[in-house]
Amino acid sequence: MRKIILSLFLFLVLTFKFSVSPAHAQLESCGIDTAIGCIPVENTDSFMGWILGWAIGVGGGIAFLLIVYASFMIMTSQGDPTRLKAGQELLTSAISGLIMLIFSVFILKFIGIDILGLGNFGFN
Repeated sequence: MRKIILSLFLFLVLTFKFSVSPAHAQLESCGIDTAIGCIPVENTDSFMGWILGWAIGVGGGIAFLLIVYASFMIMTSQGDPTRLKAGQELLTSAISGLIMLIFSVFILKFIGIDILGLGNFGFN
């Protein structure tokens, strides 16, 4: 069984190692190539989109961790009303924060692009 798992692991590692060729990566001009990805610094719109995408991702990850922690607090409260109430409040806050994070992009697009017409000034 160990030999099968080891050979599968080596196959996957070698497949992913040789699937991306360095010549293909040089064809695209991306700005600054870092360990977290390509940072587009040539265009302000694409840079702000990159920052917004990372900020939403980090915020979603934090909300997920808070939901997991609140669920753990609720499950391990053992009937203690204060700990149960604290877990419920944290869970409610984390879910409402996640909902606000998701809808913030739609609200900003609706207000900025549709109502104020900032799409004409390059804020697409």
